[in-house]
Amino acid sequence: PVTVEEVASRTGAVVRATDEPLVIADMPFLSFGVDEAGSLRNAGRMLKEEGAHAVKIESGSHTVGLTERLADVGIPVMAHLGLTPQKVNQLGYGRQGTSREAASEIARLAREHEDAGAFALVLEHVPANLAAAITDDLSIPTIGIGAGPDCDGQVLVANDVLGLGDRQPPFAEAFGDVRGEMETAVSGYVEAVEEGEFPAEEHSHVESDLDDLY
Repeated sequence: PVTVEEVASRTGAVVRATDEPLVIADMPFLSFGVDEAGSLRNAGRMLKEEGAHAVKIESGSHTVGLTERLADVGIPVMAHLGLTPQKVNQLGYGRQGTSREAASEIARLAREHEDAGAFALVLEHVPANLAAAITDDLSIPTIGIGAGPDCDGQVLVANDVLGLGDRQPPFAEAFGDVRGEMETAVSGYVEAVEEGEFPAEEHSHVESDLDDLY
């Protein structure tokens, strides 16, 4: 699993490389919710030390109070409901909110997190009509991933967009074949080296003043 240190390092790198985008640190498993002091410390580190603008936490009934506490001390929180990958051992990767009871629970938690101070909400792998209803109900923006076209914004995992993986989730689409291009390039390089075609004369530099050294 990803550690707090790894997320902090990557967050800092993104902050240093960007000027305008909103940088949100995705808090890793067990970095929040275990105890309040640790949650505040880990989330605060992303803003104070690494320069993030906000944190995202995978949410549930257990994070409503934490969201309010983080917001109270000045740490903006993006909530995340529906499929939450950190709970894959409990929930798997299936679509969430498919029953009336489950859908009502997600809608209720969405309102509670907005009331607690969340500034935005990710909705992942939920029915499109549920996401549309939640988006209409909330005043904060919703970001959909596998949640239909009616959320205020959309997000996909970069590997899925680029076509780097060998399997796509059902709600994703590859907009390129970066994996195929990488494989073609590396295979071409290996073949050229093995055939003695690379490096060629144009890739090498000969210094005539050094000839008498050998």
